[in-house]
Amino acid sequence: MYVGSLTLDILLGDVRSLKQKRSVVRPLIAELQRRYPSVAVAETGNLDLHRRAEIGVAVVSASAGNCKEVLDACERMVAFRPEIELLSARHRLYNDED
Repeated sequence: MYVGSLTLDILLGDVRSLKQKRSVVRPLIAELQRRYPSVAVAETGNLDLHRRAEIGVAVVSASAGNCKEVLDACERMVAFRPEIELLSARHRLYNDED
């Protein structure tokens, strides 16, 4: 069993309040969950900053290759969104021996 995690640090475009931030982040999370139903997605950091967001993605799979493939696809989807800028993406892979 393998567990893959992806942490995305994103900069939001023209956002001036936490309410506007929610209107960008919620649809992004919903889109990730809709396109990749096997992943768990949540806003995990920078909750009090209105122009920054941290999104965490996790997937469980029988193979390391499948974990990497799914997380790479999630990262690409976020990176190509025009209203945000992907600052960094951190991948981690855990197996049952860790």
